[in-house]
Amino acid sequence: MEFAVRREGSALKMIFPLFYFSTFFGFGSLFPLLSVYLKNEIGLSGTQIGMVMSISPIVMIFVQPLWGMISDYTRKPVTVLTIALAGTALIGLIYSSIHQYIWIVVVAALLAFTQSAIVPLSDSIALGYVQKMEGNYGSIRLWGAIGFAVAVLAGGWLSETFSLTVIFYVFAFILLLSAALAWKLPRESRPMKMTIGQGMAQLFKIPKFVLFLIVTFLVFGPIYANNFYFSVFVKEMGGTLTGIGFAFLLAAGSEAPFMKIADGLIRRYGLLFILAFAATISALRWFFYFFEPSLPLIYATTVAQGFSVGLFIPAALQYVRDIAPEEVKVTAVSLYSAVGNGLGSWFCTFVGGYILEHSHVGNIYFFFSLLTFAGLAILAFIVMNERRSVKDIS
Repeated sequence: MEFAVRREGSALKMIFPLFYFSTFFGFGSLFPLLSVYLKNEIGLSGTQIGMVMSISPIVMIFVQPLWGMISDYTRKPVTVLTIALAGTALIGLIYSSIHQYIWIVVVAALLAFTQSAIVPLSDSIALGYVQKMEGNYGSIRLWGAIGFAVAVLAGGWLSETFSLTVIFYVFAFILLLSAALAWKLPRESRPMKMTIGQGMAQLFKIPKFVLFLIVTFLVFGPIYANNFYFSVFVKEMGGTLTGIGFAFLLAAGSEAPFMKIADGLIRRYGLLFILAFAATISALRWFFYFFEPSLPLIYATTVAQGFSVGLFIPAALQYVRDIAPEEVKVTAVSLYSAVGNGLGSWFCTFVGGYILEHSHVGNIYFFFSLLTFAGLAILAFIVMNERRSVKDIS
């Protein structure tokens, strides 16, 4: 029996990295080049592109809790995740054959509906496994960053070799592979002790949590919106599709080593310091892009994403879990994800599309920098409040 348990644990250690690599490879093969496809192949305007790209995060706000309830009700998160992956792959194939704006909006909404289940359910299953086996979440999640980075480079090369439409076929094939891998993930499920409504009500009574939701909106919004506009930015600066892939390879690839060492840095310097440091690097990067630097400088500064995203994601997840009461930790993580990945991303993507149509792409990054500096200011306020509380106690 003990040998069987060890063998199962060893198999899962391989399945999780493969699953995260393939899933984010699928995402990386499509979404970074989707705005280029909509602009160059379909001929949509900046505002139309902004509308299409902002559908995913806004759908996520409302749909993620629904997927969570389905998972909790059925007690079968792996089954739900597998269905969501397969559905997302099939809708991606349909996307490739649609050319009218109104139908692109409809299919984009359907894609967002199924896709919004994938990351929260994956992270929930992975966190449950890590807690049981006393593992390291960052060591698993970094394979997603690697997969995303490799996919953008491969997607850019394939798009130049064949056509931009190939990104949909790669996306569908890889996510079907992920669905097969997901079926082998552990099937344990921990039901929530409270309903989502009760959990939200309790969390919104915690000022520190509410402030951090605002920080998440202001810092994560630009980070996720950048995935849509960075390809346009590189192309406007004279880059090729392969060059876009290379830039994303550097950016997303730099996240992996920082995710690996994030736990150690957090223990040494503290959560809030790491969050503030990551947000500062992110704000400076956006402000630098406002000046529309040369391509070599853009490529050189993409590694800043390792400092910002690679450190901010694990630190933010841990901070949310630390400040939330035990009985609402799952709800806290879901709400944090919906605000950053959903609301913040939608707002920045939509406004970015408007700026792209009426101005130049550099101004999108000036807007991103203003938001991130505002989030950094709120983080500083949280730090001062915590220090004041410690002094009052002592």
